[in-house]
Amino acid sequence: MSLRLEMLQVARLAPSVLGEEASALIRDFVLSQAHPEGGFCDRDGEADLYYSSFAIDCLTALQAELPEASLKHYLTGRLGKLDELDFVHLCCLARCFSALKDKPSPDELAPVFLAIEKYRTGEGGYNQSDEAETGSAYAGFLAYGAYADHGLPVPNEEGLGRSLDQLKVEGGAWANDVELPIPNVPSTAAAITLCRNLRLPIPRETPGWILNSLHPTGGFLPFPMAPLPDLLSTAVALHALDGLQVSYEGKKERILDFVDSLWTAAGGFHGTWDDDDLDIEYTYYGLLALGHLAL
Repeated sequence: MSLRLEMLQVARLAPSVLGEEASALIRDFVLSQAHPEGGFCDRDGEADLYYSSFAIDCLTALQAELPEASLKHYLTGRLGKLDELDFVHLCCLARCFSALKDKPSPDELAPVFLAIEKYRTGEGGYNQSDEAETGSAYAGFLAYGAYADHGLPVPNEEGLGRSLDQLKVEGGAWANDVELPIPNVPSTAAAITLCRNLRLPIPRETPGWILNSLHPTGGFLPFPMAPLPDLLSTAVALHALDGLQVSYEGKKERILDFVDSLWTAAGGFHGTWDDDDLDIEYTYYGLLALGHLAL
């Protein structure tokens, strides 16, 4: 299944929690981040594929029309500069193209996937660094998503499964890589999504480990003993729990309060209470979290 569409099915429910006025403010904020040359801006005001992928999904979740012509112009221009893109941006390019009505042909996209495969690691996973020997959960999630968003099977599923198995840590969680085996919510959520789609077993302790990461104030901590919960970890934790069909019914109200505390009338979401800036990425995670809380 397309990982992008799987999350969008949920994020589309966010307006039922937000209401029309707040939804319109968020839409206007996202559109205000459009770059004159196409694509959407990062925090420095530069057009960026990573932030463009989140902008596209925010607008889609809000049922707002995409600027198809300028987006296609921007994305097509990146096809001729693949050697300038790192792994994350290659995956984001594929993801952005999957959202367009007028998509490139498989032959036109083949160089993108060929470039992604250069980041394969020895055991069969993927890593953001082309010099890494073992895979990371984040890179595996991005690579699988890039293929799945275009209806393509990821090559060597068994190798990706082996990579995920190496990243398991005690207690039912996953680390992002073997070099720093610290269990964390984003990596665990990514691994759960991959395991569900690859039909791999998930430890019985995993749901409990995620729920134990819930801070008393309502958000999820990114890792044990983290000082503050954050919006990304909260959104992906909820996505993982719903994917595992684990209830958090009695905790919804305080989670909703946490998400609400990070929204502003400017139309965007902060990532944490210490984050002074608004950006499209965290705005998307706000929509994803609210979508799950609407279920």
